Amino acid sequence: MRFQTDLVPARLIRRYKRFLADCTLEGSGVEVTAHCANPGSMMGLAEPGSRIWLEPNDDPKKKLKFGWRLVDHENGHFTGVDTALPNRAVRSALQERQIAALSNYGTVRPEVKYGENTRIDFLLSESGLPDAYVEVKSVTLSRQSGLAEFPDSVTARGTKHLGELAQMAREGHRAVLLYLVQRTDCTHVAMAQDIDPVYAAAHAEATKAGVETLCIGTHITPQEVTLAAPLALGRPAM
Repeated sequence: MRFQTDLVPARLIRRYKRFLADCTLEGSGVEVTAHCANPGSMMGLAEPGSRIWLEPNDDPKKKLKFGWRLVDHENGHFTGVDTALPNRAVRSALQERQIAALSNYGTVRPEVKYGENTRIDFLLSESGLPDAYVEVKSVTLSRQSGLAEFPDSVTARGTKHLGELAQMAREGHRAVLLYLVQRTDCTHVAMAQDIDPVYAAAHAEATKAGVETLCIGTHITPQEVTLAAPLALGRPAM
């Protein structure tokens, strides 16, 4: 998915109140406050002085005229920090049947109610096939070279989703947890058991119940973010 406007480079001064980030625009040195569309911990991604990319806007309804979109690791790799982007990118890929494991489904419905006061990210259907319930998670944490981990903080909501996906699998539907890795420097995905052991245990139980796990990488540039090849589930061999 292409960004709506050209991104501009900046240096992070600080992130605070979860959704705000003070930054200095490169070139002009002007200090601005950007919206940070990421409620998570952003572990390892919000260090002062980091090079980042902002998306400017001229929407009169928005108080902040910049949105923080990328972290530039200054080694050719990027991380996407907008947690709303994965669902948009996955929806487009599902509609265009670009995800091989789910390409047999022709109908894609977002935000469908199921379980207990929950909405599934995507409900896929196709004549002759069981419905597929697809939950998308954005993955940005990496503490080991080549390894992406989820979650980056305790997530009771994520654990609830796993339980409800497991129930769908027991009822005979397809239940799919899709980890979209918004990093270009990882080849493997694993559960961050030390951060949230309850979530890691729930993932193991959901897998036993028949929940499928898909891990997909991304191509990221200051112009666009698109889905890349599948990544391996599990920690890389040392």
